Amino acid sequence: MWAYPEIRTLGQYPEYWARHDPGRPALRTLKRTVSFAEFDRKANQVANYLLDEIAVPGTLIGFMGRNSLDFYLALFGTAKTRSGLVIYNWRLAAGELAEQVADSGARTVIVERDCEALWVAVCAVIPDPPETIWIDADATLEALVADAPHTTPPEHVNLEDTAFQLYTSGTTGRPKGVMVAHGATNMMRLCEHLEPAYEWRAGDSFVNGLPNFHLLHIGITVQCLYNGVAIDIVRQFDPPAMLDAITRMRPTLLTLTPTMLQMMLDHPAAVTADFSSLRLTLYAGSPISLGLIKRAIAAMPGKFMQFYGSTEAGGASSILRPDEHDLNDEEKLKSCGRPLPLVAFRIVDAAGRDVPDGENGELLIRQPSITSGYWRQPKMSAAAIDHGWYSSGDIARRDAEGLYYIVDRAKDMIVSGGENIYSAEIENVLSTHPAVAAVAVIGVPHDRWGECVKAMIIVRDGHAVGEVDLIAHCRLQLAAYKVPKSVDFVDAFPLVPSGKVSKKDLRAKYWEGAGRAVA
Repeated sequence: MWAYPEIRTLGQYPEYWARHDPGRPALRTLKRTVSFAEFDRKANQVANYLLDEIAVPGTLIGFMGRNSLDFYLALFGTAKTRSGLVIYNWRLAAGELAEQVADSGARTVIVERDCEALWVAVCAVIPDPPETIWIDADATLEALVADAPHTTPPEHVNLEDTAFQLYTSGTTGRPKGVMVAHGATNMMRLCEHLEPAYEWRAGDSFVNGLPNFHLLHIGITVQCLYNGVAIDIVRQFDPPAMLDAITRMRPTLLTLTPTMLQMMLDHPAAVTADFSSLRLTLYAGSPISLGLIKRAIAAMPGKFMQFYGSTEAGGASSILRPDEHDLNDEEKLKSCGRPLPLVAFRIVDAAGRDVPDGENGELLIRQPSITSGYWRQPKMSAAAIDHGWYSSGDIARRDAEGLYYIVDRAKDMIVSGGENIYSAEIENVLSTHPAVAAVAVIGVPHDRWGECVKAMIIVRDGHAVGEVDLIAHCRLQLAAYKVPKSVDFVDAFPLVPSGKVSKKDLRAKYWEGAGRAVA
């Protein structure tokens, strides 16, 4: 049943391959290749270094920085201790990031010098900031731990221990740390192993320029390394850097959000890029347009596969398999596919009753890799997961063939370029402006990003304010991708009978005819 029965915990991934195929490439940059044997030795050194007073069972160690060899050593080194690695979003504003850092309770954080200005600003607003381990190109984590033992640490890691933690904001704007246990990572691998659409070949490599604070990055990374697939490291997503890496490193596997895929294909260098090594391109994070998937299939060789998942689910929940990418069946290309083996979906109405095929309802997910909960938030954990069923917050429907379609987001989440943006967080910021009497934030169509943020404002009597002023107000407190791209001024909001703002009615005029259902 298990592909590799010896593997139980995340830290054992490199250990397994170091024993069975030590020379196999594990991590590659344009300048260097690290074998699984070397990877395991260096991860052991990181673990032994951390176990000397830093790693404590049940606590978190932080990391903030872009993709690098050091990041992978931190992830798998920490996984060999009973601490978890919490990966912070370096794209956030200082105040937002400070909330995550304070919530996590991490007492030690590994920080790249590239993030120094942001990190200093974060520490300035935290009463008791964590200890900082600074790393950069000249003082790497690898060099820092060079004198630590490279033998397997004596620590016995339990399946219920947290392997890593990622943050996702709730509709209240409060950060939620999603704990992913070692046992969950192992069960996710079982779901994938039982799925015939996944194929792994000797010599495979995955080019990874995804942001490491997203599950899209972590999920594909650990899936590949479990199966002995090398990671081709790209520091961060940038179209020319990705195109150069694909041409020069010759990867066989690629994963991008639809927005990233479009940006890459839009870049002038795409015309001369060599995509011939790619045998599979995966895409996830937001729906893809028919025009973009047709364009990608024409421009790039190999097969395509979509997957739908979430941080809480621990990875992919469903996939639209390569043989279901039929350009003659446009409706099917809008689907997020069918559940993976061992994964179950339900679509329910507001009373929790299953709805018939073709009708919309909230998607509930049950899979063995579901999160063990939100960090230090038991009530919120219990509300999200009821008897093993995770409430996704997505509105979905199933067709007669058993294909699932995500048609809206129940919690007014906006997905812009693969980034999840919560309207309540932006509304809270705008509500602090003295000229704002009331505010509602919605997502509206955008050709490149899929959706972008629009704020709708009722101005306070006796005040005057313009779009430029309100956008500037948001820039001071929010990450750039969360800042509204436009502001409309209205006299009143449509209301539902309970007195709440009807965002469905606000969105309707923007989305009608745009190819997305308005629920």
